[in-house]
Amino acid sequence: MFHNEIPQLRQQAYVNGKWVDALDKSTQSVFNPATGERLGAVPQLGVQQIDDCIEAAEAAFYHWREVPVRERCALLTAWFNSIKAERKRLARILTLEQGKPYAEALGEIDYAASYIQWFAQPALLDIGAALPYGQQPLDMLVTSEPVGVCAAITPWNFPAAMITRKVAPALAAGCTKIVKPAPDTPFTALALAELAAQVGIPAGVLNVVTGDAQVIGERLTQSSRVRKLSFTGSTAVGRSLMAACAPTLKRLSLELGGNAPFIVCADADLDAAVDGAIAAKFRNAGQTCVCANAFYVADSVYDDFAQRLTDRVQQLQLGTGDQPEVTVGPLINRAALHKVEQMVTDAIQHGGEIRCGGKRWRDHGNWYLPTVITEVDASARCVQEEIFGPVAPLVRFIDSSTLLQQLRVQHAGLAAYVFTQNIEQIQRFVRQLEVGMVGINSGLISDAAVPFGGIKASGMGREGGRQGIEEYLETKYIKLNN
Repeated sequence: MFHNEIPQLRQQAYVNGKWVDALDKSTQSVFNPATGERLGAVPQLGVQQIDDCIEAAEAAFYHWREVPVRERCALLTAWFNSIKAERKRLARILTLEQGKPYAEALGEIDYAASYIQWFAQPALLDIGAALPYGQQPLDMLVTSEPVGVCAAITPWNFPAAMITRKVAPALAAGCTKIVKPAPDTPFTALALAELAAQVGIPAGVLNVVTGDAQVIGERLTQSSRVRKLSFTGSTAVGRSLMAACAPTLKRLSLELGGNAPFIVCADADLDAAVDGAIAAKFRNAGQTCVCANAFYVADSVYDDFAQRLTDRVQQLQLGTGDQPEVTVGPLINRAALHKVEQMVTDAIQHGGEIRCGGKRWRDHGNWYLPTVITEVDASARCVQEEIFGPVAPLVRFIDSSTLLQQLRVQHAGLAAYVFTQNIEQIQRFVRQLEVGMVGINSGLISDAAVPFGGIKASGMGREGGRQGIEEYLETKYIKLNN
């Protein structure tokens, strides 16, 4: 599809409107997870360069916040149009460094662009108010102001969408942003920053820094000039970042680990449930934060669902993203591959039976066959922990009340999926599932126009929707005596 069309990769960080190398010329390499091929390298910026970036972002903030909202949104719209025009090139970069099939990569670029389009609406910022119970008209006012310099630490599984979801609302609100992309997937972030610069987003407003995660994380969390941190990643890292931000009392948005239950009730449309399972479980090789983790299937339809799902999973095609027939790519690295292997071994030890998959594919790269495991005990690791791989463990359940009690014990609370045709059952699950998002008879739940986020150990704050703008605004009350 694009084997002979390797796109040019930006291999410098973007700071205060300039493309920069590390002062000591140190770099970190980036590899194609499908082949192990080295794609290039990006700078490992040092402490002084990160501090300089924070200072530049603060200086830019006091200019950017004064730019009229319509002008800010017009620049975002121009960025959106540029991304759409370059979607194929961006998707090629994304596939090369992340591994997902090209069709999925195109979908992610469009999804990423949709956040910019959504937040480039001045009406989303129209949340000021005059309180009607003052002594005089307009003597009690409530207004909103941008938070200030904001930092974002983004994951490798959606290297485009996780950036635009955090950057677009910040810039629309008048904040400036420093993005630290995942070391596995920096090139997509740098390509997006290049397009932002080309359409005229001013120097210092959007910065992309690369290098050692601990060094950069420490500078971003310790600086009092950085007023907010947004992070998507593991719960363990989220806890550490939250503790590191405590001394400066930063605002936080944390989208952390998930363990989304996929519940198939006795009255479910099984064809729809299987379609939803494929979308929710095997997209991006199971490496999504809202990925269906364990499948809880009513006993009366368990065997039928298991067979239907197995038949569909066996039709999935593995391969490099440039092959048009491919539907599942590799895992991101060896550590991810080893984790999945350990999960499957543990499931078998807990009584699980491999229906398909259950092993590596190819000797090179980070490949694991799409897998279905039946008769899994609820105590298995793949049920209790986030898998983040193409493995679907099936657990029987008889009583939904008992199932809901079991699910409440789980620490994660990001998403859940329920397939049933009973309206009372739907209402019950929606009320009692302790998660931030619920998909009813659907395996795809994300959209720029709705709030995305979790509760409990899955984090705090929301991205997308009207709520995504509010995360970047402070409230100010004004008492005016004439």
